[in-house]
Amino acid sequence: MTRPIADGILTDEHPPRLVGGQDRETGRIVFPMPSGHEGERFDPVPLAREGTIWTWTIQRFPPKSPPYAGPQPFEPFAVAYVELPGQVIVESRLTGFDFADLACGLPVTLTTLPFGETEDGDPIHTYAFGPAQ
Repeated sequence: MTRPIADGILTDEHPPRLVGGQDRETGRIVFPMPSGHEGERFDPVPLAREGTIWTWTIQRFPPKSPPYAGPQPFEPFAVAYVELPGQVIVESRLTGFDFADLACGLPVTLTTLPFGETEDGDPIHTYAFGPAQ
């Protein structure tokens, strides 16, 4: 069984969508869905699967560990803020791009990537955005 990197972050749909929170009073959408006392005023809302790169960068050195728990040896990866129109801007890894081809405004689609295993050996996946399909 494949598990998401965090509970409640992805829908059970195939393909999955990210789950944000919509403030009951203002209608504002946030990601991730707030938890605990703060989350009591938010309703879960599935987010759009398609968006555009709002801004991006290349992570060329390993982030501080902990909390970084990515693959070793470290390989540079692209990170972006992805605008999901009319909803929210999400921070995410990018996948499937040559770094030289990245640009603001580029259309992207939600996907998942392997991120390790549970103690029981079940695969863990995280979310990322790749080239629009």
